[in-house]
Amino acid sequence: MRVTTAGANLIQLTWFPRVFPVSVYLVREDDGFTLVDTAIPGVARSILGAAKDHGAPIRRIALTHAHSDHVGSLDALRAALPETEVVISARDARFLRGDKSLDPGEPQTKLKGGFPRRMTTPTTELGDGDAVGSLRVVAAPGHTPGQVAFFDDRDGSLIVGDAFQTQGGIAVAGVVRPLFPIPGLLCWHLPTAVESAERLRALEPRRLAVGHGPMLEEPGTKMDEAIAAGKTKAQAA
Repeated sequence: MRVTTAGANLIQLTWFPRVFPVSVYLVREDDGFTLVDTAIPGVARSILGAAKDHGAPIRRIALTHAHSDHVGSLDALRAALPETEVVISARDARFLRGDKSLDPGEPQTKLKGGFPRRMTTPTTELGDGDAVGSLRVVAAPGHTPGQVAFFDDRDGSLIVGDAFQTQGGIAVAGVVRPLFPIPGLLCWHLPTAVESAERLRALEPRRLAVGHGPMLEEPGTKMDEAIAAGKTKAQAA
C-alpha cells in the first residue's frame, strides 16, 4: 500500500499503484477521519492501520458509488467499526441491497461493472448538497446512476470516485485510456458522465483526487482537456 499526503487534511491510500491502482482517502476532521470508499476486499486491516498510524479513528465511511472496487471492504470495516456512520447516495444504496433496476427516467443503458450486494445498511442515504463531516456532497452520475463526489471547502480538494481517472492519462468516465482502460470500459452512460464532469469542473477545485491514479494539484486545465475529449466521444457515439 502506498500512502500519499496532500495538504493538511487529505491522505490517499493506494493498492497496486503500478498495475491497477485503487485508492481510498482519509479526510481529517475535528473528531477523527472520514474514510472515502473502501477499495477491494481484503484491505480493511490496512485501512484501519493507516488511520491509527495517522493518529485518529475513522468516524464515518462515505462511498462515492457502489462498484466492487469501492465497496469491497465495506462489510469488514463495518464489523470492525460498528458505531461508524456509513453514507452513500440514495440511488446507489439500492445496488448494495441487490436492486439493479433502472428508473423509468434514467437512460436505459446496461449497467457495467460489478455491483456486489453488501450486508451493511447505510446509516444515511445522501442527496446533492448534503454534508458529510467537512465534505459537501456533489451529485456526479454517469459512471453509475448514483455516483457522488465530495468537495472539501476548506482546501478545495475534490474526491470524485470514478468521475475522472488520472492513471494512464486524465479522462472523464467513459473515455478509454489504452494504458488503463478499465474505468472507461465500465462507465454506465457517457453523456451523463460528461455533464457531471462539467459540474465538478465548475467548482474550481484546487486538488483532484480520483479512485484510480495520482492526485492532481491545480487540475483545471487538465480537467478541461478531459471534458473536451469526453464531449467529442459522446457526440460521435
